[in-house]
Amino acid sequence: MLYLLASCIALLIGPLFYRYFSSGSGLQKGLDGFIFVSLGGLVLIHILPELLEHGGLLAIVFVILGLWGPTASERLFHRYSEITHNFALFLGISGLLLHTITDGTAMVLAQQDGNSILLALGVILHRLPVGFAVWWILKPHLGVRWTLIIFAAIMLFTSIGYFASEQLLSHMSIDKTVYLQAFVTGSILHVVLHQPHGQQDVDKQGRYEYQAGIGSLLGIGLLMMLLLVDSGGHDHAHHNHSAEQLTTWLMTIAPVLLLSYAVAALRFKLGLTPQDNSLARRWFQRLAGPEALVLTALLLGPWLALFQLLVSFVMSAYLANAQVEITDPHTTLPSKALRFGFAHLVDRSAPWVLLSLVLVNLIGHPSVPLNNPMLQIAVLLLVFLPMRFCNLGAAVLSIALAYSGWSPLAIILPLIAAPVLSIAQLRLMNWPQRAILLAMIAIALVAALKLPMWFSLITLPEAINLVALLILSALFAASLLRLGPRKFLRRLMMLKPTAHGHKHSHDHAHTHAHSTVLPTPNSPTHSHDSSHGHTHDHADRDKHHH
Repeated sequence: MLYLLASCIALLIGPLFYRYFSSGSGLQKGLDGFIFVSLGGLVLIHILPELLEHGGLLAIVFVILGLWGPTASERLFHRYSEITHNFALFLGISGLLLHTITDGTAMVLAQQDGNSILLALGVILHRLPVGFAVWWILKPHLGVRWTLIIFAAIMLFTSIGYFASEQLLSHMSIDKTVYLQAFVTGSILHVVLHQPHGQQDVDKQGRYEYQAGIGSLLGIGLLMMLLLVDSGGHDHAHHNHSAEQLTTWLMTIAPVLLLSYAVAALRFKLGLTPQDNSLARRWFQRLAGPEALVLTALLLGPWLALFQLLVSFVMSAYLANAQVEITDPHTTLPSKALRFGFAHLVDRSAPWVLLSLVLVNLIGHPSVPLNNPMLQIAVLLLVFLPMRFCNLGAAVLSIALAYSGWSPLAIILPLIAAPVLSIAQLRLMNWPQRAILLAMIAIALVAALKLPMWFSLITLPEAINLVALLILSALFAASLLRLGPRKFLRRLMMLKPTAHGHKHSHDHAHTHAHSTVLPTPNSPTHSHDSSHGHTHDHADRDKHHH
């Protein structure tokens, strides 16, 4: 009953505080950052791995239905005339009311033995942005009275789902409850990824990214506290891909990643920068850094690092000789080497490092049948194409795949292909260039079969790993404060290429118009990525630096 009451109160926060949070103020950005991080973290780190454990790949299908169903409706919503617009609005309200029944059921499911309270918490937290969005969309069309009636109906249908589910649960199998939770989880993800209606028009100058960063840090704190409490109350020893495993991975990788940032600062100091006159050297930085080689050498072994170095040299020479431009190159750089290594590259690589770990935590789950090496490679290619991994993120991805027991081919593929095999980059090549590039990658994979198995070159004391993780967390937190959570993750999905020659224009003020929303695959990509392929606008970042 407490869950039901809390969900209703969370829903009403939207209308009650609409005046304060609709003004484009720091309060709105802080709330958005808090919800974005806390909800997204709950789903990706804890809920999805458990759903995979109990429901396998079919659970992912239900997650996708919950995630993309509303998106398809929204596209239909914007396409037609006013009459159809109102009809779609009616259908949307009906669908929302039916969905609230599953919210009520999910809160009861969370109270059953063997289920986590975090699903109920996710339902309650996601009512905050839902309340804002519903009020924002319906009030201009229906007025205050009818909008309040719909809010009352939402709470009524939630109550029906909550109380009726107690009668139905005894007749529901575990599999069915897993798929219901998966659908609810997909709906929660949809709300996390899409800001309340109209919010994309506020804060065009990025004035409140600091407040959004504060909110996201509070969300991280809440997430850590909840996961700690939950792990203390349940036995998670059987969860091979749990939050504890992510923490272990981070502690292992953290000291070597800090060393990689130091190597990046050193090479910048020595004059090897992303604005080098040589296209071959710029391509080598895109593919290997060389700071990514540090991660490979120390955590996967020197043989794999030498192989990665050789392949990167060959591919850099070919792409430079073919005059293939680098999509979204650096445009502005800091003047200090330390700032380049420990702020500039942190801003660019942190989203990819975290994405790689969370991704392997999901696709490397034992319940996902991906034991065939060819199937593993196919899945990785599907991941690479819509994204453009940085070299550090690719190295972390390979390390996590090695820890998860994937095949040697799957471990090596990100090291040599992830930074270049993206739709954005391939669009800047002609068909013969693409064919030659794919042939080079295929030959390299065949040659990699002769390499020794991976092994870690170093094993540090746990105390050192912990200190390194705290330092790395501070660097990532500082990046969140500079950029805000949505810009921090802004262009992990990037399909449209933006290429320039070596002499770049530095006028980027226009990019702020979309700084507060996650882009769609077809959105403009004006803010330029580095040789590490990342997610923020340089002019705005430098403004926060100074």
